[in-house]
Amino acid sequence: MTTFKKAERIDSLPQQFFASLTAKVQKVLKEGFDVINLGQGNPDQPTPPHIVEALVKASKSPGNHKYSPFRGLDSCREAISVFYEREYGVDIDPHEEVAVLFGGKAGLVEIPQCLLDPGETVLVPDPGYPDYLSGVSLAEARMVTMPLKEENHFLPDYERIAREDIEKAKLMFLNYPNNPTGAVASRSFFEDTVSFAKQNDICVVHDFAYGAIGFEGKKPVSFLEAEGAKDTGIEIYTLSKTYNMAGWRVGFAVGNKSVIEAINILQDHMYVSLFGAVQEAAVAALLGSQKCVEELVDTYESRRKTFINGLQNIGWEVKAPAGSFFAWLKVPPGFSSVEFADYLLEEIKVAVAPGVGFGEHGEGYVRVGLLTSVERLEEAVRRIENLKLFDKKD
Repeated sequence: MTTFKKAERIDSLPQQFFASLTAKVQKVLKEGFDVINLGQGNPDQPTPPHIVEALVKASKSPGNHKYSPFRGLDSCREAISVFYEREYGVDIDPHEEVAVLFGGKAGLVEIPQCLLDPGETVLVPDPGYPDYLSGVSLAEARMVTMPLKEENHFLPDYERIAREDIEKAKLMFLNYPNNPTGAVASRSFFEDTVSFAKQNDICVVHDFAYGAIGFEGKKPVSFLEAEGAKDTGIEIYTLSKTYNMAGWRVGFAVGNKSVIEAINILQDHMYVSLFGAVQEAAVAALLGSQKCVEELVDTYESRRKTFINGLQNIGWEVKAPAGSFFAWLKVPPGFSSVEFADYLLEEIKVAVAPGVGFGEHGEGYVRVGLLTSVERLEEAVRRIENLKLFDKKD
């Protein structure tokens, strides 16, 4: 069989970080061990029944068996507009300020191809979601990282970015609540971001994947709540986390009209649109009762309390995340992040994600997903305690 040479753009793509992590876990599972997998970000709860029922009903409609309108159903775009007004007090034009996406990841990978010519510069958080790099690579763009450090609450410090890089930058990714650190951003930070972006003609892309998940009664802030935000960029939202619809592949971008139009033009050439029944289910999610979201956040908050308190009680000095369903934990002295992740998997069959997989500045941390039951999290703490790496509190 002939082996055809891959295009350079494919060969230049970064290695899929989570694929290698999954392979390690699968190897241990095949050996018959009980692995507590805290290494990935796949929601573990089912989609709420009323959303599933909406899909079942809509899938029986012959109208949904045809191609959907290129830019999505009017009802879906209008529901997105209602959702943003209700949740964030932000006015969104459903016709010009919404792009329906095949999941948030698709939009994040598409946007550099929409706005950047080869060699142009994009600012990317480090540590950050690895797939930001995929879009940058496909656009043949130049990446400049913005370190997220604990002493600055895992927010980028715009004053520390080199002037030359700021002048060349056309695009900037942000993500709060943050993956992997669990940090959140304030409205004042977003206002500073709008000012910075306006002064330097930079388009902001705010990845709001964990927008529903904040703790201690504090609701995460939307970038678009900051005055002037729509002048400077867009926000990308996914139903994957808010409504446990990860496998459904439905999300959207909202904000600046010119950027939304660019996304829609690219998608006009790549797709038709999402299956109409999935869009109707998304409408049910966005406009229906939000009790399921409240219950989900309560579940994550309970898991957070169990896991973080448990680790603190065995002497591991860790901080609770302010948002998302991740915890960002400093590794003990003597380990790199990869070494510690491998050690936990090999010795006690607990899988975590090494921080360096999220960027150079992720070194020294591991990321844990709170995506299993309280009982399994308690068991993970017991297994870690048995390693006797920490001085247990009295």
